[in-house]
Amino acid sequence: MDLTVALYIVPTPIGHLDDISRRAVHVLSEVDLIACEDTRHSGKLLQHLGIQSKLIALHDHNEKQKVNWIADQLAQQKTVALISDAGTPLISDPGYHLVSHLRQQGYKVIPLPGACAAITALSAAGLPSDRFCFEGFLPAKAKARLDKLALLKEETRSLIFYESPRRVLDTVNAMIQAWGEQREVVLARELTKTFETFIQGTLVQVKAVLEEDENQQKGEFVILCRGYQPDPRAISQQALNTLALLKQDLPLKKSAAITAQIYGLNKKQLYEAGLEL
Repeated sequence: MDLTVALYIVPTPIGHLDDISRRAVHVLSEVDLIACEDTRHSGKLLQHLGIQSKLIALHDHNEKQKVNWIADQLAQQKTVALISDAGTPLISDPGYHLVSHLRQQGYKVIPLPGACAAITALSAAGLPSDRFCFEGFLPAKAKARLDKLALLKEETRSLIFYESPRRVLDTVNAMIQAWGEQREVVLARELTKTFETFIQGTLVQVKAVLEEDENQQKGEFVILCRGYQPDPRAISQQALNTLALLKQDLPLKKSAAITAQIYGLNKKQLYEAGLEL
């Protein structure tokens, strides 16, 4: 089957080499060019698949320079695939500038479904998966990392991060500093590979596992954190402001009852809070 002239976004395995679709193998076999982060790394995968397609390097340092060249290849009716070292391209990997430019120029971009470490980890983590927030890699510098975590402290969705082995313990320590010791976390390590491991517990418990066994600090990590769970007994500043306004013209008991109805709070707690206002 002939391919349409387009850029194909082709996911590759995140570990186990059999985790690639028949369609992905067909596209990689038939395209004229395959853009990849590292030609040596991707060359091994293509060799395993028995594919002789031409590889070109496209990474963070040359992507903007390669954009026009790849557009020219499409203009010459050539087909191009984009792959990353592992998983779905553009997910914490290069490709955004290329895809954005080609779409603006009117070229087709055709995505293939496939492996993604973040989704693979989330599906097995046992954390709420109806709403989640993918944050990729946190900043490498300590202060910037803490600042970013502070912004996410009250994010109620499950949080997903990628992390490297050399920084995983530093990141867990930063989370403890920013969020406290008791936030639930799951470390998914070496997904789909021989030493795939899930470590689950509070931040302080997971830290203890990492420190007790340095082997648990090796490999590629997905860190999944339970979202912020506000204390149902807590009274927001907005509710207190409403209570204070109502109390100017109404008895406290009535003010507390109305405020409780508006915000879904306990009127007894609001009454007690009103006594302190």
